[in-house]
Amino acid sequence: MDMTPEFIVLAFVLILAIVQIGWAASARTAELGLKWNAGPRDGETPAPGKLAGRLIRAQANLFETLPIFAAAVIMAHVAGKDGGPLTLWGTHLYLFGRVIYLPLYAFGVAYVRSLAWGVAFVGMLMVLAALFV
Repeated sequence: MDMTPEFIVLAFVLILAIVQIGWAASARTAELGLKWNAGPRDGETPAPGKLAGRLIRAQANLFETLPIFAAAVIMAHVAGKDGGPLTLWGTHLYLFGRVIYLPLYAFGVAYVRSLAWGVAFVGMLMVLAALFV
């Protein structure tokens, strides 16, 4: 069975999540060193610097909505509600909003970052709406 377009987009969102984990971890390791990363990390850990902090917060932000998005995509498929404009546009808006959001957050771009987040959020709502039409 071939993957639906919505599942393909979900797979790319999961890849984005892995990229975010790696980028945040790399930034933190760059700040504290490989010895810290490989060690047990006992004791007090210094607060993250600007870039690492932003990447950690962007990752946390993605992880707040990703379970809802993934569940909505899976539910739409199981219910036979995928393949329509709401799920096709919604999944793509979520992915592209999240992809654009990441570098905007990393580089401290205000307002436009919030707009990208809003695009992703609307995309998620579109997929959820498809469950009821």
